[in-house]
Amino acid sequence: MLKKHVFVTRKIPMDGLRIIKQEFHASVWENEMPPSKEQIIENGKDCEGIVTLLSDPISADIIERLPNLRVIAQYAVGYDNIDLKYATKRGIIVTNTPGVLTETTADLTWALIMAASRRIVEADRYVRRGNWRVAWGPELLLGSDIHGATLGIIGLGRIGAAVARRACGFDMKILYSSRSTRESDKSLPENLGAQRVDMDTLLRESDVVTLHVPLTPETRHLIGKVELAKMKPSAILVNTSRGPVVDEEALYQALRSKRLAAAGLDVFAEEPIRLDSPLLELENVVLLPHIGSASTRTRSTMAKMCAENLRAALSGARPPNIVNPEVL
Repeated sequence: MLKKHVFVTRKIPMDGLRIIKQEFHASVWENEMPPSKEQIIENGKDCEGIVTLLSDPISADIIERLPNLRVIAQYAVGYDNIDLKYATKRGIIVTNTPGVLTETTADLTWALIMAASRRIVEADRYVRRGNWRVAWGPELLLGSDIHGATLGIIGLGRIGAAVARRACGFDMKILYSSRSTRESDKSLPENLGAQRVDMDTLLRESDVVTLHVPLTPETRHLIGKVELAKMKPSAILVNTSRGPVVDEEALYQALRSKRLAAAGLDVFAEEPIRLDSPLLELENVVLLPHIGSASTRTRSTMAKMCAENLRAALSGARPPNIVNPEVL
């Protein structure tokens, strides 16, 4: 039997790529830069499956020009880069890789909390630039304590709950705001003493606010000028969810004017961040290149999940991680 054709839009870890190459006639985009719209269409025109990343805009017009397409296997949890409604209308299965990156992204969130609070990146630059001339200075690079502080979590899904669990080691007061009553919301350990509050209360009372919501029309610019004005001037904002959840211009103005003490960002409205972004001028923001899930183990597991989703869908079975089950 002839192998089905699939297109992989970027070289993913070999643990998953090996499965895909064994099962299918696979074309893999080898360049570091992502394929353009036309390149996706050209490479995917005869394919029944494509493996995509968040940086691949799989719009309706691209899907329309891939007549044999049966499955889009997303190498990520989020899938806002895919026109899900149109894919579903066309009967195309869309899958993702949820769950596996929860703990890894929670770890990264805490790295940003600590780095922004204790000015770690700023201090590193201070040393490397040769500015450290006094062995110990009473007011040198003063930061904020995490232990005993109030942590505000907006969005208590899997990752938000994992961040909350880590806070117990810092004896923090935990506030959270969530629009759902998901199981992860209900399953927080009672000894955390986490309190569900409205978002205004969370913004006013938190020393650290961390965002863990999906990107939807309702969450776009969820944190803007009005919301930032409600936060303490000493507070820190951390975003490892989606860039457009934060109004970057409003955040820049708040950080520049010291209306907000600091921020830690792993995601941006435009990725990669533009080299002329004013955020790059600021010392009080830590900027990461979307590495929330970037551990060797997690990325390899994601690749295997992606391969299994692809294999199941193209063999007529129900994929383990289908996001539009109505197509079945």
